[in-house]
Amino acid sequence: MAIALLSSPTNLGLRPPEPGGVPGAGKAPEALREAGLHRRLLAHGAVDAGVVLPGRYVDDDGNRPQRQVRNQAAIVDHARRLARRLTSILADGHHPLVIGGDCSLLLGVGLAMAQLPDAGLIHIDGHTDFRHPGNSRLCASVAGEDLAASVGLHWPELADIDDRGPYFRAARVAQVGCRADDEHLDEASSLLGAVIPARRAMDLGMTNVAESIARAAGPSGYWLQLDVDVLDPAWMPAVDSPAAGGLNPDQLIELVSALAPNAAGISVTVFDPDLDPRGEHAALLVEILASAVVSMGTG
Repeated sequence: MAIALLSSPTNLGLRPPEPGGVPGAGKAPEALREAGLHRRLLAHGAVDAGVVLPGRYVDDDGNRPQRQVRNQAAIVDHARRLARRLTSILADGHHPLVIGGDCSLLLGVGLAMAQLPDAGLIHIDGHTDFRHPGNSRLCASVAGEDLAASVGLHWPELADIDDRGPYFRAARVAQVGCRADDEHLDEASSLLGAVIPARRAMDLGMTNVAESIARAAGPSGYWLQLDVDVLDPAWMPAVDSPAAGGLNPDQLIELVSALAPNAAGISVTVFDPDLDPRGEHAALLVEILASAVVSMGTG
């Protein structure tokens, strides 16, 4: 069994950086490849599983129908194709490392994992991503709504694609790394198996946090979703929505290293190369991932 590197350069779930603009997160897989990620992991026995391309990003704010998110049809199409590729990779006995792209790819991950018995999800993110139609009238960007959709709290066009929703049972989902002032922290805490904000995680220590959230995700295996805005912007400002109070690189390496051995797969999202003109943040992210994910699937 090997790590299978799969690029998913979607930016479909993000708001435009300016009217008519296109988010830069779709450039992340190739920026990380250029910074040495593939070379480092291939040297450890990983295989290159190619790419699942998204549809074209469109700023549809001026003509989008009600009860739809940005680029909704393209997001659903990409989710289906990503799920098929992940299902094939998992069936071959490999462990996917999905390099995004934005967090909307979690829908494709969920479609694939929903076919497994009671799979869990560990969601490492600087935000809960728990906005949904029941708590907000501002639903438009799946990258801020992906976790809610994954546990069934969104319009069925997103939360129940091909009648597979909810993709994860809420009791088998753990969230770690959100900030204490997250708008939806209380609701997420009341519904999910475990929620540990960043400050609390630092107080507990990463090894203790990993043990706690792995128990919450359950004994049937879990997917690990890593949004790099869990890092403090002092270390990683090249993200769509930076927020102070996040982890430092050593803490993130410790946390992911403890969780990776028992992960069925890992997805990495929201790094934006457009906000990293010198490539220094790509280089840091490569160091973090190359250190933390090499033991994926060895547990």
